[in-house]
Amino acid sequence: MFFPLDDIRTGVTKGDFLLLAKTITSIENKLPGTDVFLQGLVPGGVPIIGITGPPGAGKSTLIAQLIGHWVEQQKKVAVLSVDPSSPYHQGAILGDRIRMKDWYLNPQVFIRSLASRGHLGGLNSSMIELTTLLQSVGFDYIIIETVGVGQSEVEVAALADTTIVVLVPEAGDEVQMMKSGLMEVADLFVVNKSDRPDAKIFAHHLEQMLMDNMQDTQMPKVMHTVASQGVGIAALVLAIEAEKIKSHQMERLLKLRMSKLLQLILAHRMKDINQQALKEDLQTSLGQEKFNLFSFAKKYLN
Repeated sequence: MFFPLDDIRTGVTKGDFLLLAKTITSIENKLPGTDVFLQGLVPGGVPIIGITGPPGAGKSTLIAQLIGHWVEQQKKVAVLSVDPSSPYHQGAILGDRIRMKDWYLNPQVFIRSLASRGHLGGLNSSMIELTTLLQSVGFDYIIIETVGVGQSEVEVAALADTTIVVLVPEAGDEVQMMKSGLMEVADLFVVNKSDRPDAKIFAHHLEQMLMDNMQDTQMPKVMHTVASQGVGIAALVLAIEAEKIKSHQMERLLKLRMSKLLQLILAHRMKDINQQALKEDLQTSLGQEKFNLFSFAKKYLN
């Protein structure tokens, strides 16, 4: 069931997110009327901030600090936390009350845990639709926190106006694994827990790696925080605001919208494919002596 957009917006203004939550569930489940509802959305220029990085980097703590900063300024903040899916019921394993629990009942803050549902890239398959909805109903900032599984999370950069990669001083192995993928899409790097030993050495190595890999492009900032103590948050907010201005430049805006458009077209073409039937067909075909994946795929490309 879809509610009038004005009713959802009124609820958000009053800090009542019930209609918004029900609408998100309807979009995730692709209920009848979803396409018509989405075509009526009018999103404003609300910044989308993607925050990613390895598990244990302190992403949720950092987000809680950013929320606190913006709430003090009377801003409304929406957070979509994408959690790993349960292999049994496809729901989020981690929940709202566990993550950023101090803000869960605040009328200026909407927090929703979403299951990745096996979607590659660390995001949720309906993320473009959900962020566009949030941009249309009165929020000032939208934050996406991803699963945190590594290099495959470059998908967040195709959705967010600003992509932040959060690391800790002990993350040397993770940085080596990132190589060009996540390293190239980040707008800001945050070395969290920077009060730990060797934090300065780690940041220096990170900056050197960025210089080596990004000779032809502008190197992203490397910032230092201790999120648990609120250290460095004000400087990070200023950097996010600076990136917000950049994101409205026409070339960058066109690139971001083009990426979203391609994802939407791909998702639309995929929705009519019966994955179970496809799996059964593939299982049968694999028994053939001269099975060829490209020939098999051709049957579904016409």
